[in-house]
Amino acid sequence: MNVRKLCCIAAAIGLLQSCIKDAPLNPEADIEAFTVPQHQLTGDVFIDQTKSQIRLYITEEAFEKGIAPVIKVSAGGTVSPASGDTLKFDKEGIKQYIVTSANGKNSKKYTVEVINLLLGKLDFERWDTVSADGANWKYVNPLGEDGRQIWASGNIGIAITGVTEINDFPLHISTNAYAGKYAAEMETRPGNELSAWMGIHLFAGSMFLGNFVTDFLLENPLKCTQFGQPYKGVPSAFSGYYKYQPGPVFIDKDAKPVAGVTDRCSVYAVVYSGTSRLDATNILTSDRVLATAILADGSAKADWTHFEVPFKMVNGKTVAPGTPVMLAIIASSSAEGDHYRGAVGSKLLLDNLEIVHE
Repeated sequence: MNVRKLCCIAAAIGLLQSCIKDAPLNPEADIEAFTVPQHQLTGDVFIDQTKSQIRLYITEEAFEKGIAPVIKVSAGGTVSPASGDTLKFDKEGIKQYIVTSANGKNSKKYTVEVINLLLGKLDFERWDTVSADGANWKYVNPLGEDGRQIWASGNIGIAITGVTEINDFPLHISTNAYAGKYAAEMETRPGNELSAWMGIHLFAGSMFLGNFVTDFLLENPLKCTQFGQPYKGVPSAFSGYYKYQPGPVFIDKDAKPVAGVTDRCSVYAVVYSGTSRLDATNILTSDRVLATAILADGSAKADWTHFEVPFKMVNGKTVAPGTPVMLAIIASSSAEGDHYRGAVGSKLLLDNLEIVHE
């Protein structure tokens, strides 16, 4: 090797060392993974970065004895309590972690909440306003009776397309309630310039038990809807109250009017086995589905209308004792909204839902 080449290599190494030496330390302070042994889970752990919240779905035994999660944080960061430390819960089931960035300048507080097994009635009297640091958008989301985050919607995905105002999102609070103060209102909204570029010309109003992840937003949006929450028992029926008004013009996925077609709403419940969540690509087709309760009449209803739909077991399946089971409730103001078909202006109101047990 000649001297000139050696000099070039030496200079390159020196430059590389200088770059490494001068590179700023990582300013991020995120929990990237929160791992709990599978046998302690009733549902997959969910990290909500928007709310700096970790939702835990664990067995009664794990809740009573505690867990020792393995925690991965941003490169170079530290977390307190430390990864692997035993975490024990009081009756509130809420704990906190503090992540400090590698450069020591930033920190983030994560709240850990244990989500209880679902039983009985679900109303819409409690709501949460969701935003994020530095974001100019804000939307609302219903909470469970105990204040826990059990419901989700596509609102976060829609925020990414540039929608900012609370009342412009498809899911919002309504004071037009069947009982109590509030009901959930879903309205099919027009798409915008960015969503049209993605081939999406309308946003169907939707709401479901579960979580919304943004990992697949560009690749496969249907997988973003992680349906279901842990459930215990054997369901016999799904009931509630609804109103529905379809929008005036039904359009296809290319935003072209379809003559003779009237929009309809969609409301149904699904019970399935396992702890990993099904999504919009397989919620009705997976071989893990045990039973379904589907509202057959999605037509217009000007007044509050009661429904009670029996659960139908799939292919003679049963809910075996001790089997981890998930319950999904899914509602939309446009039944074909997952395929970007529907009518702008369609409105669905829901209130006083209930899973009736055997």
